[in-house]
Amino acid sequence: MERAKKYEEIEEILAKLDHLMPNVTFRDITTTTSAKNSKATILNQKDSYCVGEHLMVRLDLYDHSGHQKVYGGDFLRARIYSLDLKAGASGSIKDFRNGTYLVNFTLFWEGNVRASILLIHPSEGVSALWVARKKGYDKIAFIGKFLNGTSEVTTKCGFNLTRNGELCEYLDERDQEAFYCLKPRHVPCGAFIELRSYNKPISYLTALEQSLLKRSNIGVEIPQTFGDIAVVPCKGKTRPRDKCQIGMESPVPSGYVLDSVWNPAFCSVTDFKRLDKIQACLRSKTVYLMGDSTSFQWIDYLSQKLTTLKYFDHPGIPVFKTRLALDVERNIFIQWKKHGLPIVTHSFYSVKDLGYVAREISQIPGDCDTAIIVALGQHFRPFPMDLFVRRLVNVRSAIESLLLRSPETKIIIKAENIREMHGDIERFGNFHGYTQYLAAKDIFQGLKVGMIDAWDMTVAYNTNSVHPPDHVVWSQIMMFLTYFC
Repeated sequence: MERAKKYEEIEEILAKLDHLMPNVTFRDITTTTSAKNSKATILNQKDSYCVGEHLMVRLDLYDHSGHQKVYGGDFLRARIYSLDLKAGASGSIKDFRNGTYLVNFTLFWEGNVRASILLIHPSEGVSALWVARKKGYDKIAFIGKFLNGTSEVTTKCGFNLTRNGELCEYLDERDQEAFYCLKPRHVPCGAFIELRSYNKPISYLTALEQSLLKRSNIGVEIPQTFGDIAVVPCKGKTRPRDKCQIGMESPVPSGYVLDSVWNPAFCSVTDFKRLDKIQACLRSKTVYLMGDSTSFQWIDYLSQKLTTLKYFDHPGIPVFKTRLALDVERNIFIQWKKHGLPIVTHSFYSVKDLGYVAREISQIPGDCDTAIIVALGQHFRPFPMDLFVRRLVNVRSAIESLLLRSPETKIIIKAENIREMHGDIERFGNFHGYTQYLAAKDIFQGLKVGMIDAWDMTVAYNTNSVHPPDHVVWSQIMMFLTYFC
């Protein structure tokens, strides 16, 4: 009964995403959205705006032939910024599904502000990418390594193998997470030791659809004529914000950058610039980082900033191996562990310490001095969406169980961040990350967790890198420390 209910929920979440996506068939590039032919117009034009007011911008999108679009679904990115102030914030976008959009910018800081609205993909490209993502698991292939006595043997592995031989099934019965390898001859399935992946030369996009994903068509600026926006301080008391606490709802935009420092819009962070404040916060604390390499950046940065925090193991250890950092004097324990399959990398990594995040959470007793950070996303982008949704639903169930037995445990969900704009779009493009970001917000809504909106944060910082720079990582850690202490 419980399994059927979970399956039904997964289907509902996927149906919600389906409803958001355009369903477009096109046969001519000239009928697709053109950023250069489109227009951005301020609806509430003024000589100057007060800090805290909103700038409302209407978008009218046109195709390459100059005809106004009559349907929505374009993948847009909106941002305001002040280069001299090292400031930035995202804008929230409302799609009227008729070729017009409303962009709402909150003017968080004083000074001259500029707006940037990018067409990442036209609705036709979004439709093609969404359909292509559903068509299979074979854009990424896996090679498994098995130990055969003193020698090693490799074989094909994956989520959906064609059965042309005996299969080794690695099944989590509780959560219905399964992975398979073709069984090597005369080698037991339990001898599985390492795994790596590689990209297969497969595309589910037509040549016409692929032409929309050329570098010159991605992230094109929509023209606007309004230039600088003057933002000035106005009379009136600003209401002090409460300290960031677990369970607070994170709005969009969730904050802004000023002088390269992240400022949440819904709460205030504690200043942890001084080393002794970080040490005091983490004293006698246990921190479990579970996720991808963007969460590994946390433990790596903390080990550099906290000189008393030392890696337990020596440097130069294998890729994606569990890492442990300790401050013995202050009883600080920080562990990073990779999430369960899929891990996408060309290098072999050990599967001996591989565990799904939901299982790992189930094994933690939890208490007020324990924090768990979950960071999932980047490695799921090349696979059908149901894999990611199922994983998050399982993680949420494990969190709910943990909070029943240990309600004071601090749980932090770190959303995935934007990455390079011009990469392998069909496998790893930001459109796929955005759909996962929306799914994660839906799945964890209403749960007593702390949200770190790394997506919104990296849009504000304009860091188009899978591994954001140190000052962005530090902003994420500052939010975590505020939640924890």
